[in-house]
Amino acid sequence: MNKRERVAWRGYIPAITTPFDEDQQVNLRAFSELLTWLEAEGMHGLVIAGTTGEWTSLSPKERVSLFATAGDTLQGRIPLIAGCTAFTANEVVDFSQAADSSGFEGILVTPPPYIRPSNDEIMDFYRDVSTRSALPVCVYNWPPGTGIDMDIGLLERIAQLENVVAIKQSTSDLRKFVQTFFALNETVRVFGHSMDEHGLALLEARGGDGTMGAGAVLGKAHPDFYNRLWQGDVDGARACGRKDRVILDEWYTPELVGLFGSGPAILKAALNVQGLPGGYVRRPLHDLAQEDLGAIRETLNAIGRM
Repeated sequence: MNKRERVAWRGYIPAITTPFDEDQQVNLRAFSELLTWLEAEGMHGLVIAGTTGEWTSLSPKERVSLFATAGDTLQGRIPLIAGCTAFTANEVVDFSQAADSSGFEGILVTPPPYIRPSNDEIMDFYRDVSTRSALPVCVYNWPPGTGIDMDIGLLERIAQLENVVAIKQSTSDLRKFVQTFFALNETVRVFGHSMDEHGLALLEARGGDGTMGAGAVLGKAHPDFYNRLWQGDVDGARACGRKDRVILDEWYTPELVGLFGSGPAILKAALNVQGLPGGYVRRPLHDLAQEDLGAIRETLNAIGRM
């Protein structure tokens, strides 16, 4: 059952930040400015209110307001995917309906975090979501955030659900990503290619859909990794990928957790120092300490962003 062609998602689709103001309120004006900049930089799509978007601190009303603003700003111009992770299928379905009303093309959903459901319970959760979601579903395996690392057998079962069209395999284990890719790539779209020599080797040899990465703080360098690869300019793609690799190595642990702050705080700082609308994080997260901003600037200087 090949469901890949139901959506045209491919390339670099960042999970983007949600700007908060100094009073910890969602700053929709800054968010709209960020969306406009991301489109101008050539993103192949956007994930709204995902992990990087701090969904954990958003009220349902705030999350829906982000969907509405993104739809008003970009609907029909690039694919929009709604971060709909929640503790119950009912909540996910409600968010999917709001995203559908705002012109989104799909939803991104992890297993329910914190409660550590069993494989059969996770399967039932995704079955409920698949059956009732207003939009196609991208399954999100995010072990650092959920405490659950879905095995290949479970992912194969989930991939058979009618409305599941993609998997975002966010693992730092190259072997596991490759296993997922070869097992499921002919059934659903598989995102998670690294933008380095390993990713290039796999993309050149067997193709692939793309990367749902975090933040897009390097602007067009991120989507140009894929644009240049699709044009046959492998050296150009390699040069773009090296820039992405630098921020991963200097700002994150091998498990893709922030080295000197949370992921959203690091990415917002990187946007802010470039004069872009990153804004503040919301408690309980902390913005980066002043001494850590120097490391952000140093990295961006080294790769030509400042």
